[in-house]
Amino acid sequence: MIQITRNIALDESEIQIEFTRASGPGGQNVNKVATAARLRFDVRHSPSLPDDVRQRLIRLAGQRVTADGVLVIEARRFRTQERNRQDALDRLAALIRQAAAKPKRRRKTQPTLASRQRRLENKRRRGQIKRLRRSASEDEY
Repeated sequence: MIQITRNIALDESEIQIEFTRASGPGGQNVNKVATAARLRFDVRHSPSLPDDVRQRLIRLAGQRVTADGVLVIEARRFRTQERNRQDALDRLAALIRQAAAKPKRRRKTQPTLASRQRRLENKRRRGQIKRLRRSASEDEY
């Protein structure tokens, strides 16, 4: 079990990780060893996720979720399989934690009297500056 939050834990059988050859640094090693990790997690059919978290996760992940509802995370930052595997799992956990946080509802507010007065005073000052910039011939008409 991978503990994500106090209420959410993923079973390791829900996550598939495969390794492929990665581009980038590594010299001759990069051509021989499959170090890049591709993590696949079926968000849509996961029994570990509550419905509200599932919907927020799909929205947050965006392009990383396939049409089938499978989240794909590619990790190729490191030179070893184990570090890339851990990086992919950490990124998945961070994404689920972000989706688990309920967004605050926005409360409508009104500008205070003082802020309205400041705004109007700034507008008056600005208009005064623009009036002073006019040439004398424009004022005659």
